[in-house]
Order: sequence, then C-alpha cells, then structure tokens
Amino acid sequence: MKRSKVVVAMVVALVVTAAAAAMFAGRSAAPAAMPLPHPTLSDYQQISASATPPTEAQCFSVGRRCFTPASTRAAYNVQPLYEAGYDGRGMTIAIVDSYGSDTMAHDLHVYNQAFGLPSMCGEEGVTCAPGMPRFSELSLQGSPATKSTGQGTGLEDKAAWALEVALDVETSHAIAPGANILLVHTPTAETLGVQGFPQMMNAEKYVVEHHLANVISQSFASAEEAFSSTQSLENLRDAFKAAAANDVTVLGSSGDGGTANGTKQPTGKGGNLIPFPTVEWPASDPLVTGVGGTYLCTDPTATAARVTDSTDPPSKCRAFPGVAEVAWTFSGGGFSHVFAKPDYQSVLPAGSTSIGAMRGVPDIGLQASATTGALVYLSLPPDGLSGLGCGSAPCSTGWYDIGGTSLSCPQWAGLVAIADQINGGGLGLINPALYRIAADPARYAADYYDVTTGNNTADPSVAGYPATPGWDPITGLGTPNAARLLPDLVAAAHGH
Repeated sequence: MKRSKVVVAMVVALVVTAAAAAMFAGRSAAPAAMPLPHPTLSDYQQISASATPPTEAQCFSVGRRCFTPASTRAAYNVQPLYEAGYDGRGMTIAIVDSYGSDTMAHDLHVYNQAFGLPSMCGEEGVTCAPGMPRFSELSLQGSPATKSTGQGTGLEDKAAWALEVALDVETSHAIAPGANILLVHTPTAETLGVQGFPQMMNAEKYVVEHHLANVISQSFASAEEAFSSTQSLENLRDAFKAAAANDVTVLGSSGDGGTANGTKQPTGKGGNLIPFPTVEWPASDPLVTGVGGTYLCTDPTATAARVTDSTDPPSKCRAFPGVAEVAWTFSGGGFSHVFAKPDYQSVLPAGSTSIGAMRGVPDIGLQASATTGALVYLSLPPDGLSGLGCGSAPCSTGWYDIGGTSLSCPQWAGLVAIADQINGGGLGLINPALYRIAADPARYAADYYDVTTGNNTADPSVAGYPATPGWDPITGLGTPNAARLLPDLVAAAHGH
C-alpha cells in the first residue's frame, strides 16, 4: 500500500512538471508585474469581545479547540528548554508583513497580561528595564493606518494584514518569550501586485545586511506559476542569499491551499486556479525553511505534557482516535517546478514520500488548522469599517482563534531563536541540519513527531498527497519534540 502511494506521487510529479515547464516557457522573460503576496492565515473566528481570553467551552461551541501559549508549549515539549534557561534571550526575530498594525504595542500588552507572559520593552504601558526583550518596528517606506481601503482584491485590506501581524508577533513571543521581536512592514497599497514582493525582499535584505535579526519569519506566499518567469522569481532571491552568508535563518509558510493554488490571489476575484499540483514561494526556495501544518489533536487545557484528545472538537480529531496530529488538508506542499532538489534532501527517513529531481516542500510542520488554532488578541476600529467580517457582522476588538501556516511559521521562528541562543548566535540555513538528524533513525524517532495521517487534497480537481512515515509533502519531516530537537539541531549544524 505504501509503495503504491509513492508511485502515484511520482507519476503526478512527472506530469505536472511537464505542464509547469510549458506554462513558464510560454511566458515572456521581459520584466512584468509581480504576483500578489498574500497572508497565509487561512481562517479566523472571533470568539470573544472581552479583554479576557475565552474559555475552551466557548471555543468548543463553534467547533474549535483554542490553544494558549502554555498548551502549545506542552504539545511540543518546550518547557524543559525554559527550565534550562533557554527562551531565546539575546536573539532577534524579524517578522515581515505588509502594512504592520498601529495597535500592535497595545495588543501585545493585552496578550502578555492575559497569559502571564514576560513584558517587552516597547510594549504599551511597560517601563523598560535591563535585560528585558524588546519589541520594535521598522518601517522603511512609511506606515499607513490600519483600516480598510474598501477597494481592490481585498489583499490591500490593512485590517486583514493587522490580523496577520498580531498572529505573528504574539505567537512568536509565546514560544520565545526572551527574544527580541522586530516587526518589519512595507506600505504595499494599491500597487501591491507590482511592488509587494520587491519591497518585502528589499526590506529583508536590509535587515540581514544591517545585522538586525537572527531569524526571519515570512507568513506570505504566492504560487511559483504566478510569477511571469523563473528569472523574475530569481531576481527576488538576493535577501535569501545574503541571509545564508550571514547566519540568518529564513522561514516561510508553505501556504494554505493544499496543492491547489492560483495565478492571482484571491482566485474568487479574477484569479485562475492552476489545474495541477503546485507549491508556493518563498517556502519552495532551497534557501528557505518551508513550514507546513497540522491539526493539533492534543488537549488544549493540558499544560504539563502532550496529551492526545480525540473527544473534543474539531471533527477531524475525532475521526482519528489516538492520533495526536493529523496532516492539515490545506497545508501547502508538493514539489517545486523551479528549484532542483537540494543535496540536503537526498537522504530521507525510511518510508518517506520519494523526492525526485525537484525540491520537496515543506521541510517541517507545526499546528496550522484554525480548528485547532491559537488565541490572538486584536484591536479594530470601533466604527465597524475594519474590513474584516465575522459572519454577517463586522469583526470587533477581542480574541480570535486563527490558523494557517501563518501560525506554524512564526512559532517555528520562536523555536529557531531558542536554538540560536543555545548556539550562541545565528545558525543560518538550518535545512541541512534538520535532514541530517532525520537520516539517523534513532535521533529522528526521538526528535520529531512523525505525522502519518491525512492528506492535502484541498480541491478535488487538483491531486494532493497523503501523509506518510518520514518526509511527506504536507508536514515535511514532522513536528518538533523541541527539548530534544533544538539541542540536536545545534549539534547537527556543527556536523555532529
């Protein structure tokens, strides 16, 4: 049965590679507008309008389970690292998003107070003290207010990006409470489709060249086929090359469409569905660590250990009794049509989905489904014109349950910051070390939670892939047993 799944995956890859090659070949190499970078948060629901986090009963009532910082840490065994003094202190996480959020300093304060997390210098109402982690913002080209334009594709909606910003900042701090956070934002407004990616990549290169961060989190993506040519994509890679040369780790969300992506986002407003399996960039770049996602089917009230919960919502967790994580249906993943398979993917754990000639995506995973998402606090304009809808009414200030690979990526950035602290500085490209660990059966079993259930067929008209033992095109090598994986990641980065 396993062999047949692998053969099917290989046949699909061969067919779509030919189709993709034809698509790229039919395009002019002349300069053209960039595709639209879109935030990779897949779904959100306002649970409460109070400053107090909602109860699990409130989350269950809408078919979700909501994770707090403590329950997420327990699910991935992070606590032993804190007890050893490793919480990311001295390291800096750069969060790159469009627009930013003019309420982020306030929202971070509400979040930290609600969950008892360490305060940050730069957070609203906090007096800075020596040794305190710092929250700061870098706006290289101006910063518009957080409000909706009411026009365009909806990707220009500043409030939608504000939700992304809150998710990125709050959850990365939850995982690495001692790390500094630098929120880097660009003013991609009505010219989003032309300027979005170049502005973001230029901002990242500035961060790298000025040594402002150890790890960069990218919760945005676009299908490789959405670029006018392979050269237009290659022209954007300078920041990643600089990062690899300066020991900066770059992470990228693998996307929230499974294998089904479009040439323009969103497809409901003029975009075209690509009729074969595709992956999204930057996660498909060999110089980026692609982060996929899961349904996290552990107890959202357990704060001391990873406890499987097959009783509470959502239905996906109930469908697989005894399974702690299920591959998320909408986790982006598959095989690049632009980048060749890097050397670090040449040796995979036993039972892995085969990686042929092209780069496999993603490399790793973490919780992503909004039905097993994280609680995030966000302030919105009181006039109901935020641009965010919650059912038939406008969304308001309060607590949201949010998912997407936008959740898995910044949390992984927090983990990398902790590994950087263990290392005494930035690790740079971590992919070779991740796969070196996985090539050792004993270390792989100890360091990763292997996700072997589920698939990423998000659209029935576009073939997806099944989760398999070892590496697969949904969760990569799996999710982290952090207390084991991070010290080993540092060792493996040094050839051990």
